[in-house]
Amino acid sequence: MPNKTTPLVIGVAGGSGSGKTTVAQMVLKRVGRQRIAFLQHDSYYRELTGLPLAQRAQVNFDHPDSLESEMMREHILQLKEWNSIEVPVYDFTTHSRTDQTIHVEPKRVILVEGILIFADPRLRDLFDVKIFVDTDSDIRFIRRLNRDLTERGRTTENVVKQYMSTVRPMHLEFVEPSKRYADVIIPEGGLNVVAMDMVIARIESLLKEEHKDA
Repeated sequence: MPNKTTPLVIGVAGGSGSGKTTVAQMVLKRVGRQRIAFLQHDSYYRELTGLPLAQRAQVNFDHPDSLESEMMREHILQLKEWNSIEVPVYDFTTHSRTDQTIHVEPKRVILVEGILIFADPRLRDLFDVKIFVDTDSDIRFIRRLNRDLTERGRTTENVVKQYMSTVRPMHLEFVEPSKRYADVIIPEGGLNVVAMDMVIARIESLLKEEHKDA
């Protein structure tokens, strides 16, 4: 049984293609994967297998309601109590959950990454450290286009249509306003070496303080 010290919960948010996943991966690498339970909000898209595939594709996946944030909140609370969890696996090509899960063990740090995690107060209130990755919109779009074409089986026309109809409007309505809740704003994400050094140093400092108090 791990010690009773409450895990440190870190949230990394930012617009689609901002580089937040890169920031999260740098935290994993430098703080140590063996010390971190890593959760991605993308894993918690709602189950849509009851809808025809064409209808699933019309869902606004950039709206907070498309995500089962209540499940993610419960999982974070379980990890804080040093209980393991089973994270759902989402298939972006069929817009549905698979029958598989990923087993996640509790660790000293809980790292949560997602576009909308600061927009939802139920999640936002759980974070001890809130990091927002801020990147220009043109860079974010190019990165999203490349990702969706290579990793998610989308067409250029589909990506552009989705960006204009839902991604951009939802970013302006939900993501950009959530930036004000951040403790740290990192321009250019993981490419900002100075900012990343400061963030990692702060995380290590908090872990040392908690260890002394344990």
